[in-house]
Formats: sequence, C-alpha cells, structure tokens
Amino acid sequence: MPVDHPLVAFVAADTNEARNAQVRLAHRYGNTPLDRAEVVVALGGDGFLLETLHRTLSRPVPVYGMNRGSVGFLLNEFSEDGLLDRVNRAQKVTLHPLRMCATRVDGERIEGLAINEVSLLRETRQAAKLRITVDGVVRLPELICDGCLVATPAGSTAYNLSAHGPILPLGSSIMALTPISAFRPRRWRGALLPQSACIVFEVLESAKRPVSAVGDFTEVRDVARVEIREDRSVSLTLLFDPEHNLEERILKEQFAP
Repeated sequence: MPVDHPLVAFVAADTNEARNAQVRLAHRYGNTPLDRAEVVVALGGDGFLLETLHRTLSRPVPVYGMNRGSVGFLLNEFSEDGLLDRVNRAQKVTLHPLRMCATRVDGERIEGLAINEVSLLRETRQAAKLRITVDGVVRLPELICDGCLVATPAGSTAYNLSAHGPILPLGSSIMALTPISAFRPRRWRGALLPQSACIVFEVLESAKRPVSAVGDFTEVRDVARVEIREDRSVSLTLLFDPEHNLEERILKEQFAP
C-alpha cells in the first residue's frame, strides 16, 4: 500500500544556501502554506530552527530541521532525496519552553518564552549583582558576575555549555542554573533544579549595574526582577532521523574530546 505523506511547508533562513534549497525542495515535493501544513521543514541553522518553533507557537506542528547553517546541533543532515519518507520515519521529541516574566526598573512587565535558555547579562563595564531565590527561598544572597542563565535540557548544549554548565539528558526533568563568569562567590558553579522550580533573580544596585534579560528572541533592558519557570502548558515537537536522534546527540556531546 502507498504510504500517506504529510502536507509539508518549507521555510528557509535568509541565506542563499537555505533559499536555494527551499526552491529545489518545493519544486520536488510541493510547498503547503504554513497555516495548513502538517509538518514544517526548516532549512537553516539552530537559530533559525528556534525562530521557526516560535512562529508555530499559535498552531503547534512538528518541525523537521535540515542543516543549512553552521553548527546544526538541533538539525538533521541535509539531503534532498527521500525526504517525505524520512519525515514519516522521524522520531518525535517534545519540548517545554521556559516562561520568563521580567519586570523593568520602571515597573513595566514583559513576558517571553525561551526554548533554550533565559539569560541575565550585564549591560555596562560594571559587573552584575544578583540575588537568586528558588521556590521562595533565597539560595544565593549575592552573586557578582557577568550574568547568569537558566537552561532547558535541549538548550544545555548551547550557551549553557559555553558557560561551563552541565549537559542535561532529555527526559531528566531538571534545569541548569549556571553563572556566567562568576566573580563572587568565585567557586560557585551553579545548580541543578527540578523542572517544577520557580527561579527569581533580583538585580541589586540596578542603577549602577544595569542588567538585561534575554529569552530566545525577547530582550528586556534594565530589569529589576526576573521570574523563570518551565511552562508545561506549551508543547513543541521536533522531528529527528532515528539514527541521529537528539537524545543520542546530547549523550555523545558529554564524551566529546
């Protein structure tokens, strides 16, 4: 019996390599409008894949990424042959983003969703000074640093890893709280927190030491307080070739030389 293939929408990053691939694939397989697609094929790098997931938040559909960028950790290998069969065989990974609620020093509140991480970053030459509270308990009264971040398992191999944070296996039900260039306490390396935790950053001396909060594509300048928790009411689905599934990639990354 013939295999039923899903209706596919091809989206591409704004590069010649990605756009040219989109044209060829659309000609070969057809291109369904995004609002009617059953699967979205994203052509670009990891950043464009995150952008595509954000674009589909109002109508969540599985996203199958193919690397037409640089790193491509969250993407499958690019090939134009047998694409619809690959999509049919792909394994699903469900992600829950972090919800960031940032309050600026002027009292304005801004929310955003982050699939990889929420990071707080100093805005000037002055180091940031932060107080960290977890589930209503002050765990670190004062952290002097360039910044601090909270990462999901899927995002633990991105900025978190560059900041020497731990790699988190998918399904581990934990988040990484990782300092960025901690000055005091200098030996603090961060913490592992359950996915149910509510983390609150308070910016100390905000006039002298202004701080920005960034959750994927949402950046809030001059924050006074940032609350972060996993939002399990939002589910996003990524598709991976069985031989290159995300869980295996994360495991391999832990043994990379």
